[in-house]
Amino acid sequence: MVGHPTRDPECQQRPWRLRDNQEPTYPAQLRCGHTGKECLLDLLTSAHPHAHVFFLSFRAFQALVHLVKGNIGTGVLGLPLAMKNAGILMGPLSLLAMGFISCHCMHILVRCAQRFCHRLNKPFMDYGDTVMHGLEASPSTWLRNHAHWGRRIVSFFLIVTQMGFCCVYIVFLADKLKQVVEAVNSTTNNCHYNRTVILTPTMDSRLYMLSFLPFLVLLVLVRNLRALSIFSLLANITMLVSLIIITQSIIQGIPDPSHLPLVANWKTYALFFGTAVFSFESIGVVLPLENKMKDARRFPVILSLGMSIVTALYISIGTLGYLRFGNDIKASITLNLPNCWLYQSVKILYIIGILCTYALQFYVPAEIIIPFATSQVLKRWALPLDLFIRLAMVSLTWSHPRWQQFLGLR
Repeated sequence: MVGHPTRDPECQQRPWRLRDNQEPTYPAQLRCGHTGKECLLDLLTSAHPHAHVFFLSFRAFQALVHLVKGNIGTGVLGLPLAMKNAGILMGPLSLLAMGFISCHCMHILVRCAQRFCHRLNKPFMDYGDTVMHGLEASPSTWLRNHAHWGRRIVSFFLIVTQMGFCCVYIVFLADKLKQVVEAVNSTTNNCHYNRTVILTPTMDSRLYMLSFLPFLVLLVLVRNLRALSIFSLLANITMLVSLIIITQSIIQGIPDPSHLPLVANWKTYALFFGTAVFSFESIGVVLPLENKMKDARRFPVILSLGMSIVTALYISIGTLGYLRFGNDIKASITLNLPNCWLYQSVKILYIIGILCTYALQFYVPAEIIIPFATSQVLKRWALPLDLFIRLAMVSLTWSHPRWQQFLGLR
């Protein structure tokens, strides 16, 4: 059983090390570089090959869930308006091209990281390491001498990008909850009669943001990416249900699309481009997911499958929404839906989904900042500093209520 030649294909691919820096209590022949728990899993799966396939498939499913969830966020609700800014033909074709380019660039990133892992005998590569070693392999002397700056620049922009997503999520959560609360008195069970909504003024949006802060703090204290898969799965389910409700609404009574322009004015194409790029949000989670997979050789297939699902979904929602509402489409398609409880539930489901997504987007900047900071202090101060940085980062994303004005998402 110990000498099973295919016990762990991941150990044949990468020179793994112990992730918790502890020696396992199992025989030396089992030390493939995993923790003792994972090597015990190798023992079990070597005796039961079908169980090995099950465990690998489950972890692959976790990666797919994270990847899809990392993409689908608030941006999908603005894609119908983006289609209006591009045209009913140019919009879908542009989204398809952007999805293909995004997927291709992610594949290049993964292949570079895997190649450097093999060449440098390292267990994994983050974004900064990949860029730095890529510049060190450059034929340009200047780039080789300044390779460390590439690492710092990439890490900086990753932090800014992911923290920006988190800021937008908080604004989105507050605005959607405020819309539901203010329209509660005029919300009915009749979805066929779309009367004028009479809003009841309530508290300021910043107070709604404050109400979400305790939940966000609890979420970011989850430091295990595998544990976050539960929240990603919940977010995927809630968003899938909400998108199904939206789709069944917009496919009813689609008018004649002949009056819609195939290609919109080029001056508005930049607006389409901004919304579409914002919608593809998962570049920051690609390498963390690839690093955590049981068998990383399967990740390219999962990456292609996940991006295909996301791109098809984006094209469908954006095109159908624009066909249904035409030039009357609003910044968020939820604002075009009738004011009944069925469609108000879309906002509630999206609130749950985005709340769970926050932790996944937060994971990337936390993994860049916290390990560096804790390595500068004594071991007994590492955990307090870890918790303090997480609380500070959450507070920072909460304290920027003007982001929606910059991105035009309110």
